[in-house]
Amino acid sequence: MRTVVALIPSAPKPTGKLPPQDWITTAETQAVIDALQADGAAVRFVGGCVRDALAKRPVIDIDIATPDPPETVIGLLERAAIKAVPTGIEHGTVTAIVDRKSFQITTLRRDVETDGRHAKVAFTDDWVVDASRRDFTVNTMSASPEGDVYDPYDGISDLADGRIRFVGLAQARVDEDVLRILRFFRFQGAYGRPPANRDALAACRSRAGKLTGLSGERVRDELFRILLTPYPADVALMMRGERVIEHILPELGDINRLRMLNWLETRAIVIPSVSPDALRRLAALVDTDAAGAETISGRLRLSNANRDRFAGLVSPGVEIDADMGDAAEKLAIRRLGADRVCDLCLLAWAKELALGPRLPSERTESWIAILKRADQWSPPAFPLSGDDVT
Repeated sequence: MRTVVALIPSAPKPTGKLPPQDWITTAETQAVIDALQADGAAVRFVGGCVRDALAKRPVIDIDIATPDPPETVIGLLERAAIKAVPTGIEHGTVTAIVDRKSFQITTLRRDVETDGRHAKVAFTDDWVVDASRRDFTVNTMSASPEGDVYDPYDGISDLADGRIRFVGLAQARVDEDVLRILRFFRFQGAYGRPPANRDALAACRSRAGKLTGLSGERVRDELFRILLTPYPADVALMMRGERVIEHILPELGDINRLRMLNWLETRAIVIPSVSPDALRRLAALVDTDAAGAETISGRLRLSNANRDRFAGLVSPGVEIDADMGDAAEKLAIRRLGADRVCDLCLLAWAKELALGPRLPSERTESWIAILKRADQWSPPAFPLSGDDVT
């Protein structure tokens, strides 16, 4: 039976209250809110900041919605001496900047036309209509500056229970923008709990072939976010099972390497230079050579710096091993740099763990020692200074 997310009749009324939020009461936020409401418009916080506040997670980006058109928004901000940048004016988006803090302000919208990649929109003053065009129920909540929460699609319950559901018919929402396939798996990995919604999985599976028509930049950004979810190997397994990942990463290798790398980065060791890294995790996920790395870099439109780094991770030209010895280790650090050796050490260690997670304690200690020495390494001082040159 198909599950459709129905509209809650009481949606126009607030259904809850945000716990106290420091990000709402900052001088920068209040300045933007005061400017936008100066002529009487009611504005709300929307999207990720409301979702993460309700989930008791750190709020990074603050998005605000308003019924005023973007031209009015710009005028209100400038009247309050706030810098306004028309970052997406055709989609109703203006960025306000106060003391180097950015706020994305978007006019309420409804979709007029979709083509699987981008939507043409028209402006509206209806908050429920604006919420209805969002992808998942957990992204439909909005909150007034006073903290009153509006929840037209029962997103609060879904968030609390780890349910990631599309708003309305899953297949229709995917057809509007195929990138939502990748977004679904990212949100399932970041906010969801098993089992994943069957209708959502079916929609993603049936439209997965269309992912090849998306720009490399959009696919890359979502893939990197997936790789930085708490358990990216579980997400990759789900994507492989649904025949999705093969359309964006046909070079997929042993997913268990990614699982082991994630464990090393986040739980197994505490070394300042070791933290989750999307490009390193991508290298753990694929089986390829230098030519294949170049193909992946081109497909995902990696920057030149990331292209070079990725090639060096996939095909380093130097083997890093727990038993390589001090001389070989120092040579590798001088040749590749400490950061690259740290990357390669983690990848090699993860590969070894993927083959058999129980290593002799002395071998584990050797891997840790390499990482610590790479972390503490600093280039030797050049023997000559400017005073020595005549």
